[in-house]
Amino acid sequence: MTKVHVIGIGLDGVGGLGEHVKQIIIKANLLVGSSRHLTYFPNHSAQRLYITDFQQAIAGIRQHLDNGVKGIVVLVSGDPLFFGAGRLLLAEIPSEKISFYPHVSSVQLAFNRIKLPWQDARIISVHGRSNQELIKALQQGVEKIAVLTDEKNNPKTIFNLVHSLNLTNQYKLWVCENLGGKDERILEILDITSLQKDLQNNEYASLNVVILLRQDENKKINLETLPFLGIPDDYFLSFTDRPGLMTKREVRVMVLGELGLRPGQILWDIGAGTGSVSIEIARLFPTSKIYAVEKTAAGINLIKANSERFQVENITAISGLAPSNLSDLPKCDRVFIGGSGGNLTSILDICAENLHTDGKIVLALATLEHLNTVLSWLNSHDWKYQLLQVQLSRSVPVGILTRFAPLNPVTIVSIWCVS
Repeated sequence: MTKVHVIGIGLDGVGGLGEHVKQIIIKANLLVGSSRHLTYFPNHSAQRLYITDFQQAIAGIRQHLDNGVKGIVVLVSGDPLFFGAGRLLLAEIPSEKISFYPHVSSVQLAFNRIKLPWQDARIISVHGRSNQELIKALQQGVEKIAVLTDEKNNPKTIFNLVHSLNLTNQYKLWVCENLGGKDERILEILDITSLQKDLQNNEYASLNVVILLRQDENKKINLETLPFLGIPDDYFLSFTDRPGLMTKREVRVMVLGELGLRPGQILWDIGAGTGSVSIEIARLFPTSKIYAVEKTAAGINLIKANSERFQVENITAISGLAPSNLSDLPKCDRVFIGGSGGNLTSILDICAENLHTDGKIVLALATLEHLNTVLSWLNSHDWKYQLLQVQLSRSVPVGILTRFAPLNPVTIVSIWCVS
């Protein structure tokens, strides 16, 4: 038999409740809720239990149950089982004693207000939680994200986070405030310029949902102001399903340093992906010739598109799986191996055969197994090598504070032949 009725209520108050739910509230002997929720029933004669700490409130509810009190009504926002109090109640009170009466959730209202289908959206709560899940979703390029905020992880914090991550994808944002209430407000943020202006002019209501929608437009670049070394990751066109799959800017700079580049060289970029390393080299040394080897059709298209985007003409995209497509390439001065497709040993053999006397091979390895493969190959060859373990973190905002978010660790291996 139901003894605890958990009722979702919106900012429209009693007017948003059905008649059946209203009757349950009228018959209640104990009303439990926040001060805001309880003000919707100023003339109700039931005893009141104000929620300030939910664990204490649950203890109070259990005490009333033990004392035989019937008709306990718990008032909560929206849907109690959607990032709400329902989970906590079910952990403490037998489910057969609880019934749920959901209201429209804030996320449902938010997507309907901006007229955007939301069955494929990623819902993330940073209400009393870490923003790590949000960071991951943004870096993955999730198309639609709804964020449940709190005072610490508020819209300004989220906007600053999006800007600080240097994402390969751009996002359009909405702040949906006081949904369902008389003072409801929907704010649309189109770009970083309007964002900065909005941050100066607006204080956001505490009851809000932030919606982020990935934009398909490519970030515009100005080649005259673009740095020649260390191009930001978000300037490169990237894989739509894996937007973060590229050699990160900081690692890319270290790789370029380890390669010991000079003008007029011939370079192989094996497992070139988006072509980010090749693009950096091509811009630094227009007299060099770079062969960007990539097994995927999507990668080949990205290499060509990025070459056009950055207006470099000294990159040749080579389609296919290495090492079978390396034998027809001219001998080289430098090799960068960013991906091997599981053929690392045979790729190293071909590179060693085709490397000029003063040549050098640099690898960026993400796994211990690949590092072990390289070390095993080196043990059977009279080559010198150096290992560089790279473990980097980027700063990201956490409320009004800042913390470091780690990038995946990478081992950079530099190899050269003993003359």
